[in-house]
Amino acid sequence: MKLGALGEDRLLDQILLHLPRGRTPKVFAGAGDDCAIVKIPESKKYLVLKTDCVVEGVHFVHRTNASDVGWKAMMRPLSDFAAASALPQFSLVTLIVPQKTKVAWVLGLYRGLRQAANRFKVSIVGGETSNTQGPIAISVSVIGFVEKPRAASRRGGKSGDDLFVTGRLGGALKRKHLKFVARIAESRWLTKNFSIHAMMDLSDGLGSDLPRFARAGTLGFDIQLENLPVARGATIDNAISEGEDYELLFAVSPRDRNRLEREWRRNFPELPLTRIGSLNRKSPVTDAKQRPGFPIANRKLPLGYLHFQQPR
Repeated sequence: MKLGALGEDRLLDQILLHLPRGRTPKVFAGAGDDCAIVKIPESKKYLVLKTDCVVEGVHFVHRTNASDVGWKAMMRPLSDFAAASALPQFSLVTLIVPQKTKVAWVLGLYRGLRQAANRFKVSIVGGETSNTQGPIAISVSVIGFVEKPRAASRRGGKSGDDLFVTGRLGGALKRKHLKFVARIAESRWLTKNFSIHAMMDLSDGLGSDLPRFARAGTLGFDIQLENLPVARGATIDNAISEGEDYELLFAVSPRDRNRLEREWRRNFPELPLTRIGSLNRKSPVTDAKQRPGFPIANRKLPLGYLHFQQPR
């Protein structure tokens, strides 16, 4: 079987079969979550680690401004830090480029990397460079910390929890995917003021990420299609399937709904917060990648982005 037939999620299930994935006492959240979150002996904080990459032809096209590519390469792992409610501190950058690449392009790339890192006071402390015959690839690793009571993962959702998303979905590929800012400030505010049961960032589209989110807690979900916060100029199908939104999806007790919505509007008046549905114990999501879409309000909508199975 080739990767195109297997798909990303089922490939990872096979790769991760013998890895801890959060089952050992030293691991709070392991492989398969947005970040690795591990215990530090005699510390009140967890160590948080994440690596992510952008690849030419997948995450950006050939003539994309180099600074924008650098910004996106750094913000992608920082968005995962937002999903963990963690504070990033250090990063490593691995650059893999053909020898024909212009020096000016590489300098522009690092300008974007620095600007994104500076946004959250992250120090770039090293990395690696390598030649390739193929497309440009940039891998960024980030290390930081999160207080134990505030650490978030995908696994803590409970039946009956409300599902919320920040911002608007769809249309990101027109420009937002190169200019987004990780929702670290918002996630830190959430975990300071509320008990957030589970959280993740939306990078592959709600159609792919929501089933993963539910599956992490062995749960199903109900979604109110009419409540989806669709970006201007986008459709509901775009909001489900396009991806690259880098917004937060999180689960919280319905008892907190009114206070959450009221205080969110006061603290983030320009950023929408929308309840899109709830988690439940009906029809737990077990293998979303084998379906052409998931049911929402009795409709079948396309899944989000699937690595190895479709181009951006």
